[in-house]
Amino acid sequence: MSEAAITGLVLLFGLLVGILGSVPIAVTIGIVTFLALAILIGPEKAALLAAQRSFSGVNSFALLAIPFFILAGSLMNTGGIARRLVDAALVLVGRMPGALAQTNVVANAMFGSVSGAAVAAAAAVGGTVGPRMRKDGYDPAFVAAVNTASAPSGMLIPPSNTLIVYSLVSSTSVAALFMAGYIPGLLWMAACMIAVGLYAVRHKNIKRQPRLPVGQAVKVLLDAIPSLFMIVVVIGGIIIGWFTATESAAIAVVYCLALGFIYRELKVKDLPGILLDSAKTTAIVMLLIAVSSSMSWVMSYSDIPTLLMNGITSMTDTKWIVLLLITVIMLIVGTFMDPTPAILIFVPIFLPIVQAYDISPIHFGMIITFNLCLGTLTPPVGNVLFVGARIGNQTIEQVTPRLIPFFVALVIALLLVIYIPALSTWLPSITGLL
Repeated sequence: MSEAAITGLVLLFGLLVGILGSVPIAVTIGIVTFLALAILIGPEKAALLAAQRSFSGVNSFALLAIPFFILAGSLMNTGGIARRLVDAALVLVGRMPGALAQTNVVANAMFGSVSGAAVAAAAAVGGTVGPRMRKDGYDPAFVAAVNTASAPSGMLIPPSNTLIVYSLVSSTSVAALFMAGYIPGLLWMAACMIAVGLYAVRHKNIKRQPRLPVGQAVKVLLDAIPSLFMIVVVIGGIIIGWFTATESAAIAVVYCLALGFIYRELKVKDLPGILLDSAKTTAIVMLLIAVSSSMSWVMSYSDIPTLLMNGITSMTDTKWIVLLLITVIMLIVGTFMDPTPAILIFVPIFLPIVQAYDISPIHFGMIITFNLCLGTLTPPVGNVLFVGARIGNQTIEQVTPRLIPFFVALVIALLLVIYIPALSTWLPSITGLL
């Protein structure tokens, strides 16, 4: 049996055992990587090499953007920004069928566009809109499902930590990826809104929202403008070339901090808790990146990417079928692996394959990210599903059936992203980033 086959079996079997045994995914990846290396080069060299590769995986200036954006998201949660975005979303879609549910969808997209974190969006927006929806007669399981399904749009709409990780692995421009994420992210939002609209048509007993007086509606929108202006500051600055993605993340922290104090909802006494929570989240993400980078190196060393490339190309020479096969694989991977390690492990494998078919790395980045966003909604490792269910005071078993219509709509949206490359490449092209 070849080195690639032995390494692949060790990694696959080890991951399955760890996941089924409820071992934390970062610990599982670290252990199976060491075991694979120990078989290949011996335990002493394996320990040294695993440590070196893990350190080099996080030794990147670009990754500094992640803790800054995590901190910005925490400041937004505490500083009253989330509530203002929800109120603005209600003004924009308040007369649509299923208005409060539509508000949840739009607010999650707006929150994601300034925080880039799906879990933070699910917690902040769900905690604000959820009680209103239940009070208006929505089924509690549907309330949790709407919030869960719409929260991952923030992983596509920039600034996105997931796209930063993909940029690091694929050596593509963060600015180009950020611009590419807008249309797929809005497509995610539209798919969720269509699913909500169909639900509202079937359930006639949902209360309609009263129309706000024009003056009050204008006041709500004006109150939300400073929060949304962060998009202009962060993304505009990157496109113009005033600062890098990492520098923009630091500016986002300063902006959210100032805004929280201006709104008088952020207190100095809140800062230690915010910093501690952000540090914990950052530590989890960085550990995942470190061990995943080590596993990715082991797979490359064992020539697993070549083995997979030969297997896929032997089945078909049509690039659209290749993309469909990769999509099916990543949908399965996403059910048991978080987006960050999945990108770090599988992008180095699949990117050379798609580039051989002349597929843009930017387009492929949107496909992979959209795929893995769907994985955050599915058990057994769907982190957004767990947060959405917990915020909605529901069990996973109650929420999952309600997610099926959203999942169907989102898979259709994914197929559009796959087979219409312009959805991903048009904005980077017209802004001169591609």
